[in-house]
Amino acid sequence: MDAEGLLASAAINLGLALVALSLFSLLKKQPGNAPVYLARRMAAGGGGGGLPLGHGRLTPSFRWIRAALRLSEDDVLRRHGLDALVVVRLFKFGIKCFAVCSIVGLFILAPTNYSCEGLQDTKRSNSMELFTVSNVARGSNRLWVHFACLCFISFYVVYLLHKEHKEMSSRRIAHLKYHRKRPDQYTILVRGIPLCPDHGTYGCYADHFFSKHYRTYQSYHIVHDIGNIKALQKLASSLEDKIKRKRETRRCNFWKWIWFKLTLEAIDTRKLEEKLKNVHHSIRLLQCENMLKRKELPVAFVSFKSQLDAAQAAEMQQHVNPLSLVTTYAPEPPDALWTNLAIPFCRIAIYKLGVFIAAFLLIVFFTIPVTAVQGIVQFEKIKIWFPPARAVELIPGLNSVVTGYLPSMILNGFIYLIPFAMLGMASFEGCIAKSQKEIKACNMVFYFLLGNVFFLSILSGSLLHQIGESFTHPKDIPSRLARAVSAQSDFFITYILTDGMSGFSLEVLQFGLLTWHFFKAHSIGHSEQPYLYGFPYYRVVPIVSLAVLIGLVYAVVAPLLLPILVIYFLLGYAVYINQMEDVYEITYDTCGQYWPNIHRYIFLSVTLMQITMLKSKPGASFATVPLLVSTILFNEYCKVRFLPTFLHRPVQVAKENDDLNEAEGMRGDLDHAISAYKPPWMRPTNFSPDCSSVQPLIRSV
Repeated sequence: MDAEGLLASAAINLGLALVALSLFSLLKKQPGNAPVYLARRMAAGGGGGGLPLGHGRLTPSFRWIRAALRLSEDDVLRRHGLDALVVVRLFKFGIKCFAVCSIVGLFILAPTNYSCEGLQDTKRSNSMELFTVSNVARGSNRLWVHFACLCFISFYVVYLLHKEHKEMSSRRIAHLKYHRKRPDQYTILVRGIPLCPDHGTYGCYADHFFSKHYRTYQSYHIVHDIGNIKALQKLASSLEDKIKRKRETRRCNFWKWIWFKLTLEAIDTRKLEEKLKNVHHSIRLLQCENMLKRKELPVAFVSFKSQLDAAQAAEMQQHVNPLSLVTTYAPEPPDALWTNLAIPFCRIAIYKLGVFIAAFLLIVFFTIPVTAVQGIVQFEKIKIWFPPARAVELIPGLNSVVTGYLPSMILNGFIYLIPFAMLGMASFEGCIAKSQKEIKACNMVFYFLLGNVFFLSILSGSLLHQIGESFTHPKDIPSRLARAVSAQSDFFITYILTDGMSGFSLEVLQFGLLTWHFFKAHSIGHSEQPYLYGFPYYRVVPIVSLAVLIGLVYAVVAPLLLPILVIYFLLGYAVYINQMEDVYEITYDTCGQYWPNIHRYIFLSVTLMQITMLKSKPGASFATVPLLVSTILFNEYCKVRFLPTFLHRPVQVAKENDDLNEAEGMRGDLDHAISAYKPPWMRPTNFSPDCSSVQPLIRSV
């Protein structure tokens, strides 16, 4: 790819970003778009906002960026929790890291690469490779400059990682203390409960066991097989909505009247009310005590009056049979996946195998678009193999657009679908909480992108040749990987431009949701119901971590990428602060358990950066090995020093929380800890009395 292709990609992405951000600043000020751009505030009762005419409502502005940059970390932590702060710290890490690396790259590495005489052929006189390490001849003494910069960047990243890990560990401890009254601090999840030999029930055995072995045991809540209750409640809600819409047909606009006529004309309101009564009756029958006893599962939430006993019970083996009375920390009540609690242990292994096979098939399928994208990047070779492709050159500038912008646009389009596919796969693994499912999906997405986007992109140009050479000369794998990485630097610059400029701009614009809202408002009728969704950690964390990986790998190889990454992280920081404040709902808080995964991703990025610099300068290559070993030792130190804090809850903290609670008179007054773990379909459901003549549901009969 030549410089014209890169400039075309930069111009297109910059233009799209300016248009999208300007549209967003205009559309957000319109009161009718509040369900899209102020969904979180509307759900919290903050109103839809909007400005009156004549107060800048029709002029674009970027005040939201300034407001996002002014928001402090303490405000993020207080309003959105520690997981949201982890995402913010990831963007800040990228800004700190690549700001310093940009200074090193632009003032040391780029002049060193350009002044070499490695690529003096005329075909590459207009290529950006003149500024990469590819322009340095093999065995050149100038590679020592690259090695010195590699050492500086490696130690700087390790310093930042240690600082961030230490900070997040202390914040997790403080967060656990601050939220010491949360129900999950006093509750554990017990699975594999044996049947009581006297009464033949699971709940009886759990009650006898924990009351005998733990003095602060409070109570338990057995989990039931929900059967059709959840489906019936959804049906009841749907019927109630249809009755409301049927009664509103007379007071609506023309298009809404047409819509109702097409969808609800043949439905009789009396029949709907009669069906709703029958559904209510079925739900009450399933919720009665006699029916619930038949639906007991060997799973229970057990609560204690002491956080110390809860922590010890969650960590220790309870039964001589390790498959009986298996205890874990209970998730937050809104975070629990009730349907997965009924999955036996033996099936979980089968589900994981099925997910592995599905992920493997997706990897194989994804090689097709990645290879096609690299074929477009290698357009000069395509013109030799397929002469009709030369017709692209007849239109001025089209060749630059095809080679510079089109490949990254296609790749980002396919990448956008991957997190949703991985989240669907993770749903089948039997995770007991939404947070566990999204953390699992986060890992699957990152390693999928690492293999299919990074490695396959740099090797797909001559994949079979690379594989064959690797088996023949395995010692040359690092140097061959280094050459392949250098050759794809232009493509990854365009990828970062597209993912950052266009991707973040379209994220804040919410184009798809805005289109649906416009269509719905002008056909069915305007609705004040906000489009509220949970924050997509499973999508944001792995894609941003991939940008960190690309930046670190190319920090020494292609230093011109580094300033673009600074802009990438600055724009991403502003966009996702805005999304947290106004758009997305934070549905759970794992107290920072995303951070160990991010640390692992960055550590892998540093090691790849060091491996790819093993180029043909024997002294520098040998000197890189101790650097790589020291990085691995640092990671092992972090596993011992910081990782246990994120995997466990310290007994010291639990005891301090118990002492504080006792001083405040909370001991013995923790009934909310177990009542919070009643599933939604076991709680009283309040239907609006003006929708039908049916009375609200009762808990049991």
